[in-house]
Amino acid sequence: MRPVIGLIPLYDDSKDSLWMLPGYMNVIKNCNGLPIMLPLTKDKEILREAYELCDGILFTGGHDISPDIYGEDKKPLCGDICSKRDEMEGYLLERCLSDEKPLLGICRGIQFINAYLGGTLYQDLKSEYSSNVEHHMSPPYNRTAHNVEVLKGTKLGEIIGEGIHGVNSYHHQAIKVLSPRVEKMAVSEDGLTEAIAVRNHRFAIGVQWHPEFSYETSKESKKIVQAFVDECLNTRKE
Repeated sequence: MRPVIGLIPLYDDSKDSLWMLPGYMNVIKNCNGLPIMLPLTKDKEILREAYELCDGILFTGGHDISPDIYGEDKKPLCGDICSKRDEMEGYLLERCLSDEKPLLGICRGIQFINAYLGGTLYQDLKSEYSSNVEHHMSPPYNRTAHNVEVLKGTKLGEIIGEGIHGVNSYHHQAIKVLSPRVEKMAVSEDGLTEAIAVRNHRFAIGVQWHPEFSYETSKESKKIVQAFVDECLNTRKE
């Protein structure tokens, strides 16, 4: 059977509705996983049951992360937050880490992992970090916006190879101070952390770029998600 991958839902404030970008679903299916969108809730019993249905959790993009999580006041250029989602993801992240369940964070996902585990974020990259690198590209999103260097001896290096890789990029927040519980796996041309792995976990990684947009045009993007789905399958077999 295909491993079941739980996807964090996206929330539309104006419509008070849950939704999902098809790329997240499609790339999981393309990698022989079965994606399901989880309910947006703080109810621990519902979350526990949903979590236990899944072989892995994909932390998707979406709202900005509440600065309360990393001990800062909200600045004017920090975007909308969703406290229910922050609390939900905190529960799921803790469960994944304690149970050795595979997880993959994309965009907001990498930021949440770092912030929740004791790191900090740039609340608005354009106003807080001087750079000529394009981190907030225009469509189409399946092309290269800038390069990253994948560091030696990292899990990401094992998956896509060490050295320089082109990535897409669409974000206005980013890792500022790295959590002591994670290791840096990739860095952008202007020095931003672009990929991390939680220390002492079988598969708990995050990338700042968007494999769900580029998996059909970038073999590296496909390999990242495939490695995640494969690890979820291995976990189920155990």
